[in-house]
Amino acid sequence: MKFLFWIVLAIVALALMLFAVSNRETVSLGLWLLPGAAIEMPLYLLVLGTLIFGFVIGELVGWIGSWRWRREARRGRERIAMLERELDAAQAQHRDAPLPLAAVPR
Repeated sequence: MKFLFWIVLAIVALALMLFAVSNRETVSLGLWLLPGAAIEMPLYLLVLGTLIFGFVIGELVGWIGSWRWRREARRGRERIAMLERELDAAQAQHRDAPLPLAAVPR
C-alpha cells in the first residue's frame, strides 16, 4: 500500500512539473476594486497558489466544523480517566479490607 502511495505521489508530482513547465507565460492579475494595482506572475504560480489557498481554507473550515466532536472525545477521555481512578481506588480499598471470619481457612 505504501508503494502505491509513492507511485501516485510521483505521478502527481510529474504532472505538476509538466504543468509548470508548460505554463510559464506571465499573466496580469488585477482586482476591480483596485484598478491601478495589477500583479504580474507566471500562470502556473497563479493556478497552484489558488489550489493551495483553497486547500488551506477547506482544511480550516473542516477543522472548525469538527470542534464539537473533538470536545466530545476530550470529555470522554476525561470521564474514562476519572472512572479508572475510581476503580483503582475501590480495588485498593477492597484489597486492604480484612477477610470476614467465615472466609478464614482453618
